[in-house]
Amino acid sequence: MQTRAGTPRPITRYGEPVLHRRCAEVTVFDDALEQLIADMFASMAAAEGVGLAANQIGVDARVFVVDCPDETETHVVAHVVNPVLHLPEDRGLEVDSEGCLSVPGVRADVGRPVTSYVTGVDMHGEPVRIDGTGLLARCLQHETDHLDGLLYVDRLPIKQRKKLLSRSAEAPAVGVSD
Repeated sequence: MQTRAGTPRPITRYGEPVLHRRCAEVTVFDDALEQLIADMFASMAAAEGVGLAANQIGVDARVFVVDCPDETETHVVAHVVNPVLHLPEDRGLEVDSEGCLSVPGVRADVGRPVTSYVTGVDMHGEPVRIDGTGLLARCLQHETDHLDGLLYVDRLPIKQRKKLLSRSAEAPAVGVSD
């Protein structure tokens, strides 16, 4: 498949309004959406991330990209437009360290289901499904949370969240700068 070259964009940091509200459904599948996805992949790579939601580069759209290994270390490189997260009925949680490009310089333990999958469409409106295990399952949940206006630090006790956000505010931005 031919893909466009993307241009890295600055990563939006915690506190920006676009990160704290549900993103808009994508209804137009055109060259602009294809370019957005290319820019998201370039931005994620520049920031050395494994996943990136559109609002993390300031765009109010339900789109995310991943370049993330599953539990077998198979890298999954994909994008999903208008994703819907599906969690297992058995919600046994695995606690693991989690970070975020929008909250640079800090990490915290967060419990998440060990498997998950998302359904949605690709940049052309064709149905897609991504099944996740291991880190990929965590990534699918993390990125879908972003599109719902929730960051991983919002899942933490308020005292811990405030401490991490204070430390993160001192950390340099990741990726490209303005």
